[in-house]
Amino acid sequence: MKASNETIAAISTPAGSGGIALIRISGANAFEICDKIFAAKNGKKLAETKANSIVFGQILNRQSPSVNYIDEALVSVFRAPHSFTGEDTVEISCHGSTYIQQEIMRLLLANGCRLAMPGEFTQRAFLNGKMDLSQAEAVADLIAATSEKMHRLAMNQMRGGFSHELSAIRERLLHFTSLIELELDFSEEDVTFADRTELHTLANDIVQKISRLADSFHAGDAIKNGVAVAITGAPNVGKSTLLNALLNDERAIVSDIPGTTRDTIEETIHISGQLFRFIDTAGLRQHTADPIESLGIHRSFEQAEKAAIVLYLFDLTSAGDDLTAARTWLQTLQKPVLLLGTKNDLARRPPADDATTLYISCKLPSDIERVKKEIVRLACLPEVGNNDVVVANVRHYDALRRAQSALVRVVEGLQNNIPGDLLAQDIREGIHYLGEITGEGLITTDEVLGNIFKNFCIGK
Repeated sequence: MKASNETIAAISTPAGSGGIALIRISGANAFEICDKIFAAKNGKKLAETKANSIVFGQILNRQSPSVNYIDEALVSVFRAPHSFTGEDTVEISCHGSTYIQQEIMRLLLANGCRLAMPGEFTQRAFLNGKMDLSQAEAVADLIAATSEKMHRLAMNQMRGGFSHELSAIRERLLHFTSLIELELDFSEEDVTFADRTELHTLANDIVQKISRLADSFHAGDAIKNGVAVAITGAPNVGKSTLLNALLNDERAIVSDIPGTTRDTIEETIHISGQLFRFIDTAGLRQHTADPIESLGIHRSFEQAEKAAIVLYLFDLTSAGDDLTAARTWLQTLQKPVLLLGTKNDLARRPPADDATTLYISCKLPSDIERVKKEIVRLACLPEVGNNDVVVANVRHYDALRRAQSALVRVVEGLQNNIPGDLLAQDIREGIHYLGEITGEGLITTDEVLGNIFKNFCIGK
């Protein structure tokens, strides 16, 4: 895929009216087109303006016999290759009226611009060598960041921390595969260029580094997409009441009638700077004649299987044995489970001795804070430093696992003294998968790049 030579434009600020809006134009004819609709106060053309400077002037519709003056604006000038996209770029800061924004866009399109596709500015930055593919993807993560940890993950990746680690690994692999393939060229002379012991040590070291990166995906995915917490239990034990208390909002319907919740309800909340996804589920019971409730119960079990943490609620005022019956199932989940005895404002039980059990009343804010504290503890997510590399992208994770598999075969091949040409093939495969992450090698197909950038917002 090659960068288009068309000049593109888009509104980069969110849709709607506001104090200020920003319109971005990028491409070979950016200055020429903008000069047709902009008159600088200093009388200079943008094509003559110094790079990295801001010019005040007027946006004009020179083709209109009546409404000629559109707005006063500040125009920023960036010259290739020292811009975000690597191309000549103009950014118009105008007033945030939707009419003004649309009128400026209309003038730009009428004078030779094309409306940018979602993510096309960042895509051009990648194609023009301003960033690699993993850094480009980090731009979207940075825009979507809603917590400090999500922001830090995206910033670390956008600054190239992940790319630098992968680049160092690839360089070492390229060196050794070159030596092995050189041996193949001199196979008849029985010359050895690559020390097998050193290569075995290198392959083991790289496998461990790739494994560490891949293993960080669990934490990275939780930081990026939120830790899934399933709220489960028998009917009418207070699951919806707990969700409402955690959210501090009447999100779920609360009723004394068992089976009110028949489908899952999902909401997110930040606790201690970390995003959590709480899923309120249908009440669990063995027998029901209602097919809709039965489907809801089936979904409840599914959500518990998928969640990272399970909250199991039981009624402290009930004489039933729902907790006893549920313990066997809970033990099969193989994930953190927090048992919550509810309605303790009525039962008045003393604190539970078991560290995995809390007796609470959803009416008491102090009890809800205790629940939040335990959930954070069970999530056990690592702190992310300014230079820490944590994988949070499923595409990166898949490529790392494939590269790891190829290099494990290299280690096994060295132990079994397989021929150098087979070793070289596995090393090249590992290099290829690492290159997929950053966009080096054979990754740059229209289909793959289109899929990556399609979820970006227009104007970025």
